[in-house]
Amino acid sequence: MFTGIIHTVGWVIAYWYVPVAAAIVIWAVSETAVRRLARKASAERMALELVPSRHFDPGLEEIFRRGVQLARASTSMPWWAPRRTKAVQIRLRADGSSPLRYRIEGPAGGERLLSITPFGPGVTVNRARPLVDKPREHVVRAEFILRGKPTAPLREVPLDPDPLQPLIDAVCDLRAELGDLAEIRLDIQRAPKWALRARRVQLMSDARRRERREAQRAARWVRQDATGIEDSLAWQLQQLVSRKQDGGGRRLVMPPVPRRVDPQDALGKLAGDDHLVRVQLLVMCASNTEGRAEARLAQLQAAFDVFGGGSRWAMRGWRVGPWRFGADRWPSRRGFERRWRLGHCQPPRPNWVRLEELLGLLKPPTVHCRLPLLAADLPTFEFGNPELLLQGIYRSPDGRRRLIASYAKETLFEVGVGKAGGGKTERALAQAIGWAHAGGGLLFVDPHRDSWPRALPFLAHDALMQRIALIDLNAHGTSPHVSCWNPLGMHQGQTAHEVVEATADAFASALGWDDASAPRALTILTAALAVLVAVNETACQAGRPEDQATVFHLRALLTDPLFRAAALAGVEGRLEEETRSWWQTVFPTLPADSFAVVLNPIARLAANPVTRAFLGQPAGVYNIRGAMDSKMIVWVCPGGNGPTDRLITALLARDLLRAVRSRRDTPEGQRVPFRPYFDELITLTGAAPETIASMFEDFRKYKVHVHGMTQLLARLPNPVRLSLVQNASTLASTAGSQSAIAPITAEWGDRPGPDIVAALDRFEHYMSLTVRGARVGPVPITGPHLDEVFADYARPRQAAALERSARAMAGAAPLDQLTALATNQLNRVGDFLAQHAPTTRPAARLQKKGYQ
Repeated sequence: MFTGIIHTVGWVIAYWYVPVAAAIVIWAVSETAVRRLARKASAERMALELVPSRHFDPGLEEIFRRGVQLARASTSMPWWAPRRTKAVQIRLRADGSSPLRYRIEGPAGGERLLSITPFGPGVTVNRARPLVDKPREHVVRAEFILRGKPTAPLREVPLDPDPLQPLIDAVCDLRAELGDLAEIRLDIQRAPKWALRARRVQLMSDARRRERREAQRAARWVRQDATGIEDSLAWQLQQLVSRKQDGGGRRLVMPPVPRRVDPQDALGKLAGDDHLVRVQLLVMCASNTEGRAEARLAQLQAAFDVFGGGSRWAMRGWRVGPWRFGADRWPSRRGFERRWRLGHCQPPRPNWVRLEELLGLLKPPTVHCRLPLLAADLPTFEFGNPELLLQGIYRSPDGRRRLIASYAKETLFEVGVGKAGGGKTERALAQAIGWAHAGGGLLFVDPHRDSWPRALPFLAHDALMQRIALIDLNAHGTSPHVSCWNPLGMHQGQTAHEVVEATADAFASALGWDDASAPRALTILTAALAVLVAVNETACQAGRPEDQATVFHLRALLTDPLFRAAALAGVEGRLEEETRSWWQTVFPTLPADSFAVVLNPIARLAANPVTRAFLGQPAGVYNIRGAMDSKMIVWVCPGGNGPTDRLITALLARDLLRAVRSRRDTPEGQRVPFRPYFDELITLTGAAPETIASMFEDFRKYKVHVHGMTQLLARLPNPVRLSLVQNASTLASTAGSQSAIAPITAEWGDRPGPDIVAALDRFEHYMSLTVRGARVGPVPITGPHLDEVFADYARPRQAAALERSARAMAGAAPLDQLTALATNQLNRVGDFLAQHAPTTRPAARLQKKGYQ
């Protein structure tokens, strides 16, 4: 046997290339077979995409349980699958469609296990399709390996702020239009027991070897120290003095004994078997612009430094001068691309971690993560596009400024809050002007009239002049012109009972009437309006709309027996039985002083020449229903916030509500979108709180979308405030006092808090919007300035022409002329009734019965 062994060794030495070649052949065959099996197993993988909710805030235990699920799912492969395919992959991807997409890919057998997460409703799990990337011109790759002490853990990163925040910050300036792409893949694999034991044996051997070296080094230093002391002059003199020379003998020196290696200290995080996994961390960045991919990889490398502690993540490879040899170069590149394409996990030997070290990567972004606003999140505003509504200017993390917009069909209601001069009206004007140039219709109600001169130069275009009307009750100048409107007019096809109800509700809202405080006043007013509307309906059917009654005929109807008798006789066939009975039985029993509460507001309206001229015309031009259907641009300036102005505002608001609800006669697909803008909601809601609240509740059904601005939510009536906040698609706030802003920030969960919003500069907003059915924000937005955003649309030289055209479209006429017509209207209506009354006898008999 000894001779045979000698001959075998000699043969191997002589023919060494034969066993080497055989070993290479066996390795190549086995590697080919393993790769084919791995490729077959990789074809049976599944992918899940995890979408966190806005308030996703998991605890440490929930994240740890998710890690246990991932580790367990990594083994859900057939028995024949190679080890490299038994892994679960976490993919963090940024390509412009979202700040950071979070996907899980792994064995198909683990789909059931991974579909139900410990996060509960905080995360939505969707089955994901394979991702296909277009080729980019510049691509860089990197594989990360754990450096430092191999048994030391990574740094324990807290959950607030989110551990993913550095990675998201690294890709926040990604530009999809330049082909930017960044993707991180973390493969988690449960290692076999023999591999862990082999790793522990190696670490223990290394620890003992280090201890022996330390002991030998210490022994050498002890011997050197002893020899140096004995050979020193001081030592020799001490021996002579003490007379204890030993004939030149040396001291006995005991070398230090190597210490026993503690397995806990030597193995560190590898000492226990529980929740220990191997990981593979791959990164790929791409772009069509040279240099951006390399810069992105450097940013991601810096982001991974946050996890560094006793060990840290470092790029695998080595650097030689300006060149780096790693995953981007031969021979590593081919293996990297194979693992990247097939999802194989072949981690480096040092990449052992415990699940506790990976908690920051085992979950999607949480509520503590600050996500950037990408172009895919909010569309970019395009001038002249009727599908987009301008919202403001967003400044991206890389300093670029972009005009952002929301989709018009999703922007149902808007609310803007903030102090005076903060930029609320400027932003609303920019939005309204952009909507007007895109062909949309709108109504801008401004009690103070400041918005009209500001918007005038930017609307002075020939294409818009025929669509703009100005209703201005701020009569100024030597010869003021005023438009006209008859709230009781029937010449525009209104429904009689809707006109009566709208006018009565407007008076009740402005004067604070209800069934408890003023039931008789409401009854008298409603009955009188029913008669006047019936008179107007008769006049229009007779082809004489110029003989219609106005609200000022209420006084004649209630106090003039002859006019009342003629009116009742003229509309006898048009009144309902209940109304006729009331006039015949109840009205004669009312004392004369019961009419004062109704006539007093009419007297105030008549005392003001502007309101008398505006409301005293039989056939006014103002028709908000027609303006909606024809995409008109109507500017209404009521004139102030006094009692008379509030009554005018209430009439206009209630008429708007009536007109919008009347669109029920139009099929939904044929309703033209219309946008009313209400500046100074405090002033407007003081006149018609319930009406404004109803607008924010009902108008969406009729494609009428309200935009409201106010300085203080607290000063709004409670119904209006609740409707505003409940139904707002866009909620914006400029600077202001913290107490005034707190109700808005509370809707955002105090992220940001009122202290941050209160410190905003002028024209700066925080805003939340609705895009594709989801809420975006709140995000910091710079309000658009007209002189900057619409500089190319300014036509100051045509402003005067637009002013004249807008007044002409509103039927404005000299105030004196309209006042004279209003004064003569009582006689015209009386003459018309006299001509159409059947006989005078029933009228006289009714008059006599009324005063018995």
